[in-house]
Amino acid sequence: MIVALGCNLPGAYTSREALLEAAVAALAGEGMAVVARSGWWTSAAWPDPTGPAYLNGVVLVETDLSPAEALAALHRVEAAFGRARSERNAARTLDLDLIAHGRTVTDGNLVLPHPRAHERLFVMGPLAQVAPDWVHPVLGERASDLAAKASVGADARPVS
Repeated sequence: MIVALGCNLPGAYTSREALLEAAVAALAGEGMAVVARSGWWTSAAWPDPTGPAYLNGVVLVETDLSPAEALAALHRVEAAFGRARSERNAARTLDLDLIAHGRTVTDGNLVLPHPRAHERLFVMGPLAQVAPDWVHPVLGERASDLAAKASVGADARPVS
């Protein structure tokens, strides 16, 4: 399973990095074992670049949870870190996106793979760090190739 993490507000933590590190650790308590992780990437807020910059990364996770159970677990972790869902694209303490769950392809309430992840450098760049040969189950393209042509968050760059 692939999970993208991001935040542009540190919440109760001393930094965005500290918050994201704690969020990665919290996944284990939800039945998700992190087996690989990218470095952190920074990018301007989107779609309004005047907001606080984002810090993003990707983790590869092993789990017995179904896609719906995994998404519910990710929402619990977000809530525990103070995520408040207000307006779309608002600043946030934590955003956890289920990018892919194996080779599962779904539509409806839960769309897999994530319908816009392939357009986002702040997702595909970190994913290409840890799984460059991962192949998008619908597009048939590798993460490294998708990162090379991602257009949203084109300013994204690694910080660690």
